Amino acid sequence: MNDPQHHSSLDIAVGGEQGMDLPGRAQAGKRARIAVIVVALLLAAGATRTIVSNVMNARHLAAVTQQNAKQYVSVVQPVAAGADGRITLPGTLRGYVEAPIYSRANGYVRKWYVDIGAHVQQGQLLAEIDTPEIDQELAQAQAQRDQSASTLALAKTSFDRAQQLRQRDAVSQQELDDRQGAYNQDTANLAAADANVRRLREMKSFQRIVAPIAGVITQRNIDIGDLVNAGNGGAGRALFAIAQSDPLRLYLDVPQTYANQVSVGQHVSVTEQELAGVTFDGTVTRTAQAIDVATRTLQVEITLPNHDGRLLPGAYVQAALQTDSKGLLTVPGNTLLFRAEGPRLAVVNAQGKVELKPVEIAQDLGRTLEISRGLDPGDRVVLNPSDSIANGDSVVVVAPGKRGAAGAGNAARRGAT
Repeated sequence: MNDPQHHSSLDIAVGGEQGMDLPGRAQAGKRARIAVIVVALLLAAGATRTIVSNVMNARHLAAVTQQNAKQYVSVVQPVAAGADGRITLPGTLRGYVEAPIYSRANGYVRKWYVDIGAHVQQGQLLAEIDTPEIDQELAQAQAQRDQSASTLALAKTSFDRAQQLRQRDAVSQQELDDRQGAYNQDTANLAAADANVRRLREMKSFQRIVAPIAGVITQRNIDIGDLVNAGNGGAGRALFAIAQSDPLRLYLDVPQTYANQVSVGQHVSVTEQELAGVTFDGTVTRTAQAIDVATRTLQVEITLPNHDGRLLPGAYVQAALQTDSKGLLTVPGNTLLFRAEGPRLAVVNAQGKVELKPVEIAQDLGRTLEISRGLDPGDRVVLNPSDSIANGDSVVVVAPGKRGAAGAGNAARRGAT
């Protein structure tokens, strides 16, 4: 079986000189084991890297989730209401006299002479109305008046003649009484005709629209050719509107809490947001002397001089009344939460947790609220609280100017994940 010739025929080397030496079985097994170990180490390294990466990603995700779960809020502390001895109330300026002007005659606008912003005097002509129906009615009334006058003249002549004949006993007393009755009736008919003529002349005079007061034209609702109706009929709109802008009236609704502290002659400081740094002095001229049952407020009228015309009727202003409001706290109006249990304020405690406090509102002043119960002076009240905020929520208090930056950071972190 070990015949060299047989091995040669199979091209198998049997000596070092005839070909390459084949590795031994032990050496081949060792190499295979090394290769397996290397592959296993590579697989283990890959698995370890994957596990470590997953753990790091999980920790990063947990940190980002925890960071995003934080609520950033701005807070404000309550201020004693009337700490400066004042209460500020909103109001709207009105002209001392505001007169809408309607037509008293039916017709068409022939011409108008003034426009908005024009200063007019009492009795000044504003517009003219063409009234063809009234003209015809006046002509008819005058003809009827002339007819009644002629009938009366004839009745008077007949009555005078009957009186003379009665003295000679030429007519009966019955006939004299009949002629006197006819005369009296014709006298009454003439008086009625005169009254009808005067009425129509008055109606015709209303074709001239004149200013009832001196003031400024604030509205012009007509143009040439427009059909107008007497009174509020038809379109139901005023032809013009006039307002006296000096002085001005200001009506305030003072809460019942301060009603007893308002008196006639009291001075009021009035400011307008568009006129920063300018204060106008007004005077309380009258009060309603009764509390409105629906609003629990006292209506107060303030007269405000406006010689220079800087204030405009209809402007929104703030009026400060000297009052004493001890025991009340003021917070901004954008801190209030409406819940089914009633009004609440979100307060941040020392541990950074939210507490929803039930409060009692003494007066809603628009931008601010006066709180009579449920709030302490040292409380930190959340501004613009979200509807989802609840008791026990953890929050981070930031300055008002930094709240937007915190929100942007949260958004950026969410985008990164």
